[in-house]
Amino acid sequence: MKNFKIVHLYPKEMNIYGDNGNVQIVRKRLEWLGFKTTLVNVGVGEKLPIDSAFVLGGGGQDAGQSDIATDLLAKQKSIKQLADNGVPMLMVCGLYQLFGHYFKTASGNKIPGIGVLDAHTVASPGRIIGNIVVQTDSWGDVIGYENHSGRTYLAKDNLKIGTTKNLQGNNGEDLSEGCRYNNVFGTYLHGPVLAKNILLVDYFIEQITGQKVESSGSAKLKNVDNLAYKASSVAKNLQR
Repeated sequence: MKNFKIVHLYPKEMNIYGDNGNVQIVRKRLEWLGFKTTLVNVGVGEKLPIDSAFVLGGGGQDAGQSDIATDLLAKQKSIKQLADNGVPMLMVCGLYQLFGHYFKTASGNKIPGIGVLDAHTVASPGRIIGNIVVQTDSWGDVIGYENHSGRTYLAKDNLKIGTTKNLQGNNGEDLSEGCRYNNVFGTYLHGPVLAKNILLVDYFIEQITGQKVESSGSAKLKNVDNLAYKASSVAKNLQR
């Protein structure tokens, strides 16, 4: 049985919103589907495995971003190689910003990103906070919670993951949410985002395994999916 390496990028520095839950969700779902996984935590000064099957990262304070920025640039080549090869990645909030070209802080300091995502972010005095529904072409309505002061702008509109139903998302101006390159996804959605969005989870799992997810034969998966759909429905109703 194949063992997939699930990589958590900067779990200590960039995990103030509980985005490590995404790691647990992917590993458990793979386990229920009959696959083995190995969790690899990659921090400052540690190398990214060349055989990474999935890479996840979360959000942090501006200070946390500054702490990891130099190290992330040192990992730029290996991350870009994985991205170009189609390895799935999910970057939330702070790491979403640093996967773009740069993040300009409130003090005017420009923290360089690694440019995997064709976007840039500028700090704002106000915050975008609240439950959010994102309309997507491939995964229906994606549900999450956002809390960020950064305003992210995409080089092209078609790079977005989806469209918000109100003025939230990337910047509160153009209704876009998230950014994508190949199988690399950047988003502001916390929650953790994968907890309420089974179609998105299974997309990542299909990219990891190369197999279509069939949950109908697993009672465990059916029960979990039902709970996720109910949670998604409740969260969606909060927007009305």
